[in-house]
Amino acid sequence: MDIRDIKLSNLLINYSTQIKPGEKVLIEYEGACCLPLVKALIRDIYAAGGWPYVSIRESKIIRELAMHCSEEQLAYQADYTLSQNQGMDAYIGIRAFDNISELADVPTEQMNLYQRTMRRASSYLIDHTKWAVLKYPNASMAQLAGMSEEAFADFYYDVSTIDYEKMSKAMDPLVELMNRTDQVHILGPGTDLTFSIKGIDAIKCDGRMNIPDGEVYTAPVKDSMNGIITYNTPSNEQGFTYEKVRFEVKNGKIVEATANDTKRINKLLNTDEGSRYFGEFALGVHPHILEPMKDTLFDEKIAGSFHLTPGMAYDDAFNGNKSALHWDLVLIQRPEYGGGEIWFDDMLIRKDGSFVLPELENLNPENLK
Repeated sequence: MDIRDIKLSNLLINYSTQIKPGEKVLIEYEGACCLPLVKALIRDIYAAGGWPYVSIRESKIIRELAMHCSEEQLAYQADYTLSQNQGMDAYIGIRAFDNISELADVPTEQMNLYQRTMRRASSYLIDHTKWAVLKYPNASMAQLAGMSEEAFADFYYDVSTIDYEKMSKAMDPLVELMNRTDQVHILGPGTDLTFSIKGIDAIKCDGRMNIPDGEVYTAPVKDSMNGIITYNTPSNEQGFTYEKVRFEVKNGKIVEATANDTKRINKLLNTDEGSRYFGEFALGVHPHILEPMKDTLFDEKIAGSFHLTPGMAYDDAFNGNKSALHWDLVLIQRPEYGGGEIWFDDMLIRKDGSFVLPELENLNPENLK
């Protein structure tokens, strides 16, 4: 077993989820290459006194099911999946997709139905258990990153096992600032957007939920957003890679959406009543993640980026928006990506991807590595 898998497993069990004796832990994985980590997790859960349970997920099977599924069929599936999930104290999800486009040819209406109906089962794990979600290095991920498998694996383990305690302490001033902020103003190429985050908690992601981690999130007041935003990173959603995504927003709602497939993105945004409103606003700070690779778990942590998410709000930063959709779209503001500014209550806090307030400078990459 790779010593790096042992180190990663130890991080997940003893830091991220902090498993205690008698706790039930669901490990859900996709991809046979994940097995060394799954085995290490089982051993570490037992060593912590917990009870491991394992579930296998396969995108190829989900594709077949989603093609012709009915709401009645999925409601029954959601019921028994929820019943299983309600017995768990912790959840660890591991993904190693052979083909990120496996779901691309499922009709949008069918995929929306599948996600909308199954959301209540998966949401329970996020809202009511300790959880951590991660990808596992494989050839597909290396290809997306434009790297060899060996080089990508080295990169993956380096970014996944960063000093999260140091990151966590550096995040505290940003959490405090966001918690006392009302108005946010974001400026950049093709972007001029205002909204409020008043009264909604800021949450730091410091290795206890996603691996790799490195963001602080909250949510916009649901009807407060107005303006235009143009994202500058590609994003894979339901097997399709969207590019040049641009939203016009009025009173919190996306009233106009364009992309490299405008018809498709509008179908996606019509998933339900909440999918044209935003459920998350977050600042990415991971010092070793600098370029997009069409993988949300990495891209949303890019240093000098933020993501503004159509769809569901998390319970711990809840703005009232519920949806089957939660789509983390990323905008990088470092100079090589066009720059940009973020203002909190008429105070500039980040310019061209770098924090400018003294109390936030420890979050800049040169200080966080």
